[in-house]
Amino acid sequence: MGKMIEQQKLEETAKQLRRDIIAMLVEAGSGHPGGSLSAVEILTYLYFAEMQIDPQNPTWSDRDRFVLSKGHAAPVLYAALTERGFFPREELFTLRKIDSRLQGHPDMKKIPGVDMSTGSLGQGISAAVGMGLAGKLDQKAYRVFALLGDGEIEEGQVWEAAMAAAHYQLDNLIAFLDYNGLQIDGPVREVMSPEPIEDKFRAFGWHVERINGHSFTEIAAAVETAKRVEDKPSMIIADTVKGKGVSFMENQVGWHGNAPSREQAEKALVELT
Repeated sequence: MGKMIEQQKLEETAKQLRRDIIAMLVEAGSGHPGGSLSAVEILTYLYFAEMQIDPQNPTWSDRDRFVLSKGHAAPVLYAALTERGFFPREELFTLRKIDSRLQGHPDMKKIPGVDMSTGSLGQGISAAVGMGLAGKLDQKAYRVFALLGDGEIEEGQVWEAAMAAAHYQLDNLIAFLDYNGLQIDGPVREVMSPEPIEDKFRAFGWHVERINGHSFTEIAAAVETAKRVEDKPSMIIADTVKGKGVSFMENQVGWHGNAPSREQAEKALVELT
């Protein structure tokens, strides 16, 4: 019964995050809905069931870290942070506005709960590797979680980071790949196919799992398995749907970086009630 209640609570939280993503994007008039919506279950699980964090003490030295390597998906991170209590919900509606802390990409110097400023693709996972190595050197027990985009892994820097993580045996690093199959220029397999993606990360020395990225059961099982892995970083390849939860956005490349109109947002919010 407890697990059923927890699952239901996670699903309700995920729906709230999706509503907040749509609401802040329509208010901003710009931003990235597709890849924010595809990552909702991953961030919901991490922020509400997994990570050891404290909204009252965002810089707690022993906290788990999260790095949004696909920094353009900032709306899903902001939605998770506000729901978790790091800053007031009304601030969401300042997204991308002049003098707002909530820029189009996360800023660790201004936003409580943001562990790394990201946006330049490939640099987030590199920073996460550095955090994992620091944890090892400092003999700390915290874990570092990271989320990459499938278009992002076309960046060569990602593979340098992957090689370093394996070399330093960073078993405190658990990364997710949001594999929704679409990037700004079209289908990932047509732009620059990463396949066979599981084989690539295994060849780089990572423990690899592949899951349904919208299933809390599969996310939880993959994280628990990754936490038991020794001497290797873990990559959880999460098969997702770009624009998940909003029918007219799902699997549509045009929603990579376009905000909905007021009318479209109203339709989306009806679907998400």
